[in-house]
Amino acid sequence: MAAAIPTSIDEVTAQWMSEATGWSISGLRNELIGVGVGVASAVYRTHLTGKGCPASVITKMPALDPNAAFTSTVLRMYIREVKFFKSLAKDMPFRVSKSYYGEVNEETSQFAMVIEDLGNLRIVDQVKGMSIADARIAVDGLAAMHAKWWGKADALAADGTTISLGDPIYPAIVPMVFAEGWEKCTKEIKMPNAIMQVGPKFGENVAPLLASLAQGPNTLAHGDYRADNMLFAANDELVVLDFQLIGTGIGAYDLAYFVTQSISADDASKYERELFDRWIDGLLSGGAPSELVDKKALWEHYRSAALFCLAYPIIASRGMDLSDKRSFELVDCMNTRFDRAVRELNLVSLLK
Repeated sequence: MAAAIPTSIDEVTAQWMSEATGWSISGLRNELIGVGVGVASAVYRTHLTGKGCPASVITKMPALDPNAAFTSTVLRMYIREVKFFKSLAKDMPFRVSKSYYGEVNEETSQFAMVIEDLGNLRIVDQVKGMSIADARIAVDGLAAMHAKWWGKADALAADGTTISLGDPIYPAIVPMVFAEGWEKCTKEIKMPNAIMQVGPKFGENVAPLLASLAQGPNTLAHGDYRADNMLFAANDELVVLDFQLIGTGIGAYDLAYFVTQSISADDASKYERELFDRWIDGLLSGGAPSELVDKKALWEHYRSAALFCLAYPIIASRGMDLSDKRSFELVDCMNTRFDRAVRELNLVSLLK
């Protein structure tokens, strides 16, 4: 029987950790980390003393900010991540954290996870931007995952393992939380001109944009494929983190979010089409049926997905303290990079 789900980090004690993992833990210390990196969960590095255990693990629990916790609960983000580690993690073409414990109350979304601490691996600072060499590795990993489920991922949404990007919950909740984030961002951050052309019209465009993200061929989509959710091990092995937005939809959704938000605007200008072509090649070499890989159609998917990507920094800002330097820089750099995408991909023309 699994250990009871703790309701606060104070309940993550040596006794609880022993029950949750099967290790013999004599002492532990929980350290809050990840401020300004992720907002959907409270993330702790739990330092362990005991027998047969690692020196530390990562403990994840619901977000401390009520706005972030509300959005995460409504979008079933905690449920999705727990289900991912129970049923899909073993099939990923890239490395993911080992999971030692993961349980969620599907009625309340109270959850807790204990996973491998990979803090010794090479990190990439999303604010600084990922190098093009690392970006190519990330795109290769993404293409491999997409190819594996290309055209056959709808069953994952049907059985509740994931949520379709076309699920009615998205158009029901996204306009509301976007409007709240937009009000906050426009008060606390100087918004680029191109974003000011898109933001006021975004809410009314959410439904058709979301519908376009699930028009197929559908695949398994990570949902938050960005630099802060990646690490690199020895020999530049890709490690991917955070599966709370795992879903079913068009693969270009992940690619557009990654390219428009994780590399510098200058590099995106230079390498965007190269990375798109590399992704296409990876789909085909990874086994995606060639008749389901229409490059012209997928480029239009990419543009629509890029437009929807404004939702990420704006909605995330609701649960962030923008007086925190890293939080401010993350939202600001994502907005600046989106501004580039709006101009160079002519995204305003996609607005209804």
